[in-house]
Amino acid sequence: MGQYEKIAFLASDVPLAQTARAALIARFGDAPLDRAEVIVALGGDGFMLETLHREHSHGLPVYGMNRGTVGFLMNEYSETDLPERLAAAEEAVINPLAMTATSTDGKTHEALAINEVSLLRAGPQAAKLRISIDGRLRLEELVCDGALVATPAGSTAYNYSAHGPILPIEADVLAVTAVAAFRPRRWRGALVPKTSIVRFDVIDPDKRPVMADADSNWIENVDSVEIRSEPSVSHRLLFDEGHGLEERLLREQFS
Repeated sequence: MGQYEKIAFLASDVPLAQTARAALIARFGDAPLDRAEVIVALGGDGFMLETLHREHSHGLPVYGMNRGTVGFLMNEYSETDLPERLAAAEEAVINPLAMTATSTDGKTHEALAINEVSLLRAGPQAAKLRISIDGRLRLEELVCDGALVATPAGSTAYNYSAHGPILPIEADVLAVTAVAAFRPRRWRGALVPKTSIVRFDVIDPDKRPVMADADSNWIENVDSVEIRSEPSVSHRLLFDEGHGLEERLLREQFS
């Protein structure tokens, strides 16, 4: 908890978010990012992820208010009591995933993902993936529409839609989840230590092309993808008192 007097307001391009930003700036002012103490992001979860990636170098906590369509990472919108809410807010610190993808042309691509790194088939045939954990082969062949590795913070997003587990925010594990697995038919994924390096090798990538995605950073025609948690990078999120990430994850499971 802390008292924040210098607030930087950022908003998505959605008119509702832009209108809210104008109203809040009129009421509380707008500090430049290099002098701000906190960022208030106005939009949905997609804009929150964009803000965390883009403004990470400033090291500021980010408090989101929902002016979009999805708001798991956002707080409810209000113009009247923002300083008090910021002062009482709970902070959650999360680490992203680091993706290193090698495409079939031999090029290497790197990106960070706060929610998940996913591999998805890019053609009419199912993907065939080989999965290794820390250099040890664990699954010889997964025939599927795709697979993903999710952080605890991202476990309620695409991972949950693919029937993956919701993870406590403090859990030292990552979720490895299949998307529409065909073989092994009953394979529903795995939990691996947060320190693990998860590697996917694409079997027959020319016939069965696969793309990789790290928070909307798409890489086409991948041959292999390595994914690990990146402890050297930390993102600071602020939530209203009593409505932090841990509470949200619990509530999601009992709703």
